[in-house]
Amino acid sequence: MGPRAAIDRRALLLSAAAWPLTACMRSEQPTLQGAWVGASHERGHRLRQRLPLTRAGAQARKAAVLVVGAGIAGLAAARGFQRAGVDDVQLLELEDEPGGNSRGHRMGGMACPLGAHYLPLPGPAAHEVSDWLHEIGLLHQVLGRTVANERHLCHSPQERLFFEGAWHEGLLPPADPASATMTQYRLFAAKVAAAPAFAIPRERAAWTAAHAELDAQTFDHWLREQGLDDQRLRWFLDYCCRDDYGAGLDQVSAWAGLHYFGSRHGFQAPGDAVDERDAMLTWPEGNAWLVQRLAQPLAGHIHGGRVVAGVREERHAVEVLAWQGERLEAWTAGTVVLALPLFVAHRLLDRPSDALRQAATATAYAPWLVANLQLDKPLLDRPGVPPAWDNVVYGSQALGYVDAMHQSLRPYAGATVLSAYSALPAGEREALLQQPWSFWAGRVIDGLAPVHPDLRQRVQRIDLMRYGHAMAIPRPGQQASAAARGALRGGSGRVRFAHADLAGYSVFEEAFTAGCEAAIAPCRCA
Repeated sequence: MGPRAAIDRRALLLSAAAWPLTACMRSEQPTLQGAWVGASHERGHRLRQRLPLTRAGAQARKAAVLVVGAGIAGLAAARGFQRAGVDDVQLLELEDEPGGNSRGHRMGGMACPLGAHYLPLPGPAAHEVSDWLHEIGLLHQVLGRTVANERHLCHSPQERLFFEGAWHEGLLPPADPASATMTQYRLFAAKVAAAPAFAIPRERAAWTAAHAELDAQTFDHWLREQGLDDQRLRWFLDYCCRDDYGAGLDQVSAWAGLHYFGSRHGFQAPGDAVDERDAMLTWPEGNAWLVQRLAQPLAGHIHGGRVVAGVREERHAVEVLAWQGERLEAWTAGTVVLALPLFVAHRLLDRPSDALRQAATATAYAPWLVANLQLDKPLLDRPGVPPAWDNVVYGSQALGYVDAMHQSLRPYAGATVLSAYSALPAGEREALLQQPWSFWAGRVIDGLAPVHPDLRQRVQRIDLMRYGHAMAIPRPGQQASAAARGALRGGSGRVRFAHADLAGYSVFEEAFTAGCEAAIAPCRCA
């Protein structure tokens, strides 16, 4: 019996031991309450209608700058124009509230995330993000050194992994010091250290032939070429790719796989020193906390529930048609920022450029599911380290869950919300739309019940958020289209672009920086 078979047998025995208890609890559990929350796919799918651009019967509106999309990039762009002295900045947002993939939610009076839920301390290349974090008090200088506000750093214990029947600290599967697994951990650490330079934002690291070679192959292929085939290492790297990119190591490029580590804190085998930038900022509501700080100065300028039907650039202005319910608005602006996924911007723009067409065609997207489980009391726990902020099960295709109340200063254990994340295969996008919320809630519970056999008894309600196109997947060859994406960044024209898609993958720093760059050049008045 090989190591994998032994692990699978232990997992089976653990699961089987929980079956009688689980079945009993299921029979006692009342009908589960829940719903889809957070987004209206019906609004989004109106974009497919290709409505003609006509102002007939529309309410006329004007703005000096009109930002389409109030996610992180759009909010950062609007902030940039305001700081440049442009007062008449208006934002159109598809949903009722701003935030994009960083919206928040509440259950039982407790805040929880609907998407992105943490922000690593930014590296030196992300100076726009760093400057803003200083501005809002999350970072400050002490004797010339940048220090984070400890109240908002992730509290300990930060991460744990359920492996071979017990919880272990960290997410890297444990290994004996003299084992083949530890040898491969150290080999991969050396490969990361020797890799070409990476940065976030990605455009601030010089592109070399070595980067191009990595971009041309899958991460899976590169690992095998390096002799890195250890099961535990490969599971961890696959988890990291699915967590950050929405797809596994057999789909993302080797550039993306190494960028995950090389652009931040590197990779350390167990026992090695951990870089200080491994620290993370997080909140019960996730990155919605940051959205609130970006959106507050824009109060009165954000117009929710708008379905933009088309964008046409004219000689002296840009025309934007948008539906608010069944009422049509015709906006005229001197400058328009399309802070949207590239495939949506391509669909809306009346005369898309070749660069936009190329970049949109080259981008694939991962569907995601976020399930928030409201619990009436803490779950029974397995042996090992105590409950952490991030809790992951080895071998699972789900991405684990975060405990929303872990960041609270509550001095006791009690009711909480667990936010469970799943990056789904593209083939499940249709099922995500068609299957009822109860189907997906059942999948989430079934995935966690073997580790927490009393879960069904403790769950009071499950609210789920679905993302059909949550994030761009950095597939092989995608960075080869960097020239097309670069042509869309910043700019001084009447129509500008701002989105993490411009980097080919989705993280806060890329979106925020793209928004800042779109606002660098003065607006062109109507």
